[in-house]
Amino acid sequence: MDAATMYRRLILQGALGDIVVLDLSRALAGPHAAQMLGDLGARVIKVEHPEGGDESRGWGPPFVGPDHDISTYFLAANRNKQSIAVDLKSAEGKSLIERLVRQSDVLVENFRTGVLDRLGFSVERLHELNPRLVILSITGFGHDGPEGGRPGYDQIAQGEAGLMSLTGPSPEEPYRVGASIADLLGGIHGAYGVVAALYERERAGRGKVVRTSLLAAVTGVHSYHGTAWTVGGQVPGAGGNHHASIAPYGAFRCADGMIQIAAANDVQWRKVAALLDIDPDVAKYAINRERFAHRDELIADMEQALTKHDRGHWLAALAEAGVPAGAIRSIDEVYAWDQTRSQGLVVEVDHPVLGTIELPGPPLRFDGDAPVRHTAPPALGEHGDEVLAWLEERER
Repeated sequence: MDAATMYRRLILQGALGDIVVLDLSRALAGPHAAQMLGDLGARVIKVEHPEGGDESRGWGPPFVGPDHDISTYFLAANRNKQSIAVDLKSAEGKSLIERLVRQSDVLVENFRTGVLDRLGFSVERLHELNPRLVILSITGFGHDGPEGGRPGYDQIAQGEAGLMSLTGPSPEEPYRVGASIADLLGGIHGAYGVVAALYERERAGRGKVVRTSLLAAVTGVHSYHGTAWTVGGQVPGAGGNHHASIAPYGAFRCADGMIQIAAANDVQWRKVAALLDIDPDVAKYAINRERFAHRDELIADMEQALTKHDRGHWLAALAEAGVPAGAIRSIDEVYAWDQTRSQGLVVEVDHPVLGTIELPGPPLRFDGDAPVRHTAPPALGEHGDEVLAWLEERER
């Protein structure tokens, strides 16, 4: 059985089942984009430096395995990939990359601007090797402009792109979002752009460059915070655990902790008010504009009632009334939750060292598709022989 057939037995062909992705990226944004393409069935060949590989292999804790040397951070962004060890600065390594480029549909990279050019793989050279190649390039702050060459890491981008100014208990205490959201959004936008470019290639016959950045990814989700300034002339700031435009919409204290309640319209507000014995028609609470203007008073009145019972009581009562509400779960509770598992958001893979492990699963499902058998994030250089055999077969 040839290497390609063996690989396809592990991952059932999905929407991108005939696509080959050459993943030159590392850390999180690029690997996340490539992983998303792998989740859709693409064959993803991850190129890593022979000495240490992707830098995220060293990011922890936690580390797991018999020698406590396997990073759970790396495991999060590299399922459904094959790893080959290549020194991009060596003549042999460059020759191998050229061969792989010729047989690939997509190349993913997140080097600093100009690095790939200096390695001999400019956009012009890549398209000379393969005119149909779609190139995804992710940077910190963009590929041009006055600060286009700046290195970018997630927290730096969160601050520079305004997200930290919107997050935290008050404008005086900016917080980073707990997840590496700039990296992850950069990967999501990148994968989305790749799929669009592949679709266009079917008409145009040529590949193109898809560019995004951590700055673009965060700015691209400002949404109503952005228009508050660009149209409304107001600079939004951090509002803690409450919505910037809707009240009541946020986290509230009960007798034994906090729950979240989201009354996005007056009908829902009246249901909340009835449960908490608050007059919904008093002028300061009658409509959302007034409720928001008196939000601190509203929160105090609601929590005075909510603290009389525990979270279970209120979640049941709110559910019966048809009001959107929920608990604030810890990560372990999320992965133990039946609803999470019912949506395919936890997947099992067979890791060569760790055995059967569970990973966060892909966020998309497609009607009518058979369940996908995912592959574990690879060991450094684990698939060198398989990829070379596949490459030789393609070249023949």
